[in-house]
Amino acid sequence: MHQLKRYIAPALFPAVLCATVLCGAVQAEERTLRVYNWFDYITPKALEDFKTQNTQTKLVYDIFDTNEALEAKLLTGNSGYDVVVPSNVFLAKQIEAGVFQPLDRSKLPNWNHLDPKLMKLIETNDPGNKFAVPYMYGTILIGFNPDKVKAALGDNAPVDSWDLIFNEANISKLKQCGVALLDSPSEILPLALQHLGLDPNSKKPADYAKAEALLMKIRPYVTYFHSSKYMADIANGDICVAVGYSGSFSQAANRAKEAKNGVIVDMRLPKEGAPIWFDMLAIPKGAKNTEDAYTFINYLLQPQVIAPVSDFVGYPNPNKDATESVDPAIRNNPNLYPTDAAMGTLYTLQPLPRDAERARTRAWTKIKSGT
Repeated sequence: MHQLKRYIAPALFPAVLCATVLCGAVQAEERTLRVYNWFDYITPKALEDFKTQNTQTKLVYDIFDTNEALEAKLLTGNSGYDVVVPSNVFLAKQIEAGVFQPLDRSKLPNWNHLDPKLMKLIETNDPGNKFAVPYMYGTILIGFNPDKVKAALGDNAPVDSWDLIFNEANISKLKQCGVALLDSPSEILPLALQHLGLDPNSKKPADYAKAEALLMKIRPYVTYFHSSKYMADIANGDICVAVGYSGSFSQAANRAKEAKNGVIVDMRLPKEGAPIWFDMLAIPKGAKNTEDAYTFINYLLQPQVIAPVSDFVGYPNPNKDATESVDPAIRNNPNLYPTDAAMGTLYTLQPLPRDAERARTRAWTKIKSGT
């Protein structure tokens, strides 16, 4: 086998060399732009219009469904992509790892459409907004079936409070109709910490033991932990309460309407506050085509481009000049577009030091197994 390799290699070498040289020339002509974004997170029209306006660019658009999948590619140092869309907490870790190019704002004239209040919040993860542009944002909140919750808890069920989840007296009665939580230690444990009056971004390992104790109390009443299954289940009436991503409940409500199954899906941003997250457009250091990467990001910063994307995905965008063009059902819903007062209660999540991260992971393993 080794010998065979030795004979093949020299024969292949000129072809490889030639292909590399020619390939460079061909690529220069057709200019491929490679974008890596979340599943179901843009309108086909937005991509088609970009292609029409940039005929010299071949757009390759790939999708992923977890931050971990994207991170695995980025940390190799050669993801092969020109634009990627990590969430803000992962972005912060990746900035530390030196994965991205700093942005050249002169190539993003549409930057001025971004909401300064939101940009300030993002600075927790990207100081000076140096490396990334926000694409969509959302919160973690409570989605529920009003009829089933009323049947279990009566007219005054605290659907606008984390008490609905963390108070045993409430969640024990909801068990009969089904409760789902995100399968995400970095998003559920901060809720428990906050409920206990602790810092949701606590760096103290001992605090995670307290959060674990709270979640273990309610664990018998949680039907399952999953980060996407709850959308279909709440739309079908298979569960009655879920802690999940804001826009996912507007999608679930639409699914239930389309199915004409009589299920109503509502949501509330709890009055005590919640994590706010951002999905961010960034350019990896190894990007082969930064010129078109900037063109693509600047294209998405146009109000008339991003407003229909919000309508489609059910999430708000951070473009202050696009808000009035977004479907009123989304923009006038304070659970999706938080009010100024609610904005004051929201917080961004941050990466943890290693010992706290380990304590959080250990706690989560115990919580999920229920032992």
